[in-house]
This record gives sequence, structure tokens and C-alpha cells, in this order.
Amino acid sequence: MNINNKLFSTALEACNKAYAPYSDFKVGAAIYADNLQVYSGCNVENISFPCGTCAEAGAIAAMINGGAKKIIEILIIADSRTLIKPCGACLQRIAEFSTPETLIHLANLKGIQKTLSLKQLLPENFSAEELTK
Repeated sequence: MNINNKLFSTALEACNKAYAPYSDFKVGAAIYADNLQVYSGCNVENISFPCGTCAEAGAIAAMINGGAKKIIEILIIADSRTLIKPCGACLQRIAEFSTPETLIHLANLKGIQKTLSLKQLLPENFSAEELTK
């Protein structure tokens, strides 16, 4: 199985496990990391909406817990009318563990529909360089 197929099937499985009783908008994410493993996450809603967790954040947490430090590729999937992209906060989270060339695959239930680089989605991310004197 090639990596895109593995990312898709893993993200779809995570999407199906999402906890979204309020919006019924389930999202899954899968990361191919620098240790050549795949990690997944799903959105988890909370009645106090700001306390919810995005699928991308869950996948990043799983990746770090698995010992990896860099995202090689990430896939985000949802059953929606249009392709969803990571929110601004998740783009910044992805940037923390990526390079500008990291691939972000956008998928619906039929498969990957679009692939962009992090730089295309977040051309000027906040970085550690800005914290130095």
C-alpha cells in the first residue's frame, strides 16, 4: 500500500470515530512522520465549544507521543460539500513540526482531491526565530 492510500484509510477510520454530537461534522487526520509511522486523530467536540479538539491537533499529539518529531505529510478528511482545510490554529500547529514544503492532502470520502504545501496554505507562519533577540 502506498503512503497516500495508507494516510487516506487511516484518516477515514479516525473520521468515523470522531466525537461530534453537536455539529455532526466529523473530521479525521493522518500524519506520515519522520519515523516512517502513521499517526491519526479525530475531532472531539465538547458542549463548551472552545474546549473541543481538532483532528490535526489529535494526530500531532499522537505523533509526539509515538516519538516522532516531524510531519512529512498530513491528510485531512471530512464528508463535506467542499474540501476542508486546517483552521488557522491547526496550520500553526502543523508548522511547528513541518517545513514549508510539507504536503497537506485534502480529501473527501472519495479520496485525495487536492494537495498543497504548508507554504501555500500558511505563507508567513509565526516561528521561533521571531522570539530570539
